[in-house]
Amino acid sequence: MAVSLDYVVKETATNLWRNRVMAIAAVLTVAVSLSLVGSALLLRQAVKNQFVEWSNNVSLEVFVNANASASQIAQVRSLIERTPQITRYTYLDHLQSYEWAVKLLAGAPTAIAVLSPAITPPVFRCQLQDPAYASTVAGIFRHRPGVYEVDFAAQTIRVLQKLEGAAQVILVVIALVLLVSSLVLILNAIRMAIFARRREVGVMKLVGATNWFIRVPFMLEGLVQGLLGAVVAVFVVLLANLGLGYLHSHYGVQMFAHAQLSSRDLAFTDLIVVLFGAFIGIVGSFVAIRRFLDV
Repeated sequence: MAVSLDYVVKETATNLWRNRVMAIAAVLTVAVSLSLVGSALLLRQAVKNQFVEWSNNVSLEVFVNANASASQIAQVRSLIERTPQITRYTYLDHLQSYEWAVKLLAGAPTAIAVLSPAITPPVFRCQLQDPAYASTVAGIFRHRPGVYEVDFAAQTIRVLQKLEGAAQVILVVIALVLLVSSLVLILNAIRMAIFARRREVGVMKLVGATNWFIRVPFMLEGLVQGLLGAVVAVFVVLLANLGLGYLHSHYGVQMFAHAQLSSRDLAFTDLIVVLFGAFIGIVGSFVAIRRFLDV
């Protein structure tokens, strides 16, 4: 038997309506499962964005000798501006550097007492493209004329990199576990829907219908169910993303200040959810109906 498009569409629509309770159950299963997967992917990207923001707040300081000449300071400034790993910098003269030191040493009055603007070295505070460049950039400036010391929070950078790596691995594992769980749940929901119609499949086989003639409408049903569930999951992911921004703007939760995704990242996450919903709907139906074709 040839499979016509009109037959497939009509049969799919009829079967979905006739078995609407099981179809709704399958759609809800897909929606819940993919919502969890999408939320895990959303959280992974949000964590990545937050770590990037924390890393950007880690600066590298180039301290200039307190008695450095104007030409030496100009040379250091020129080198900073020519270093591609440095995105921006701020120069603190003797007085500004002294005021900054007083703030840092607020709990050590003895140390503050021995300081004065004249002996406090000027400093260039540099922001890097990536904290991983800190060691390389520090090597460029050390032992340069007029440079007293180059300092950066090496331990903080290492901790941030390790935490980001661990968090990304954990969230990827959670997403994979949820994907596998979703696959099992969705396959079971589709299998139950097809099991309820096993007699219909048997009759079609007995009257000479080919496997593909039987299989295609079921696969299209699975596609529709998967896409409907994915659309619901997309809305859940959108609401979750808006929720992160709401927590920051209305309740001042600073850890979510940069966790809300951009439109591009959000669209990519939603695309993954939709593609997986379509894929699992088609494949789930294909696998579930195989056992009922051998009659």
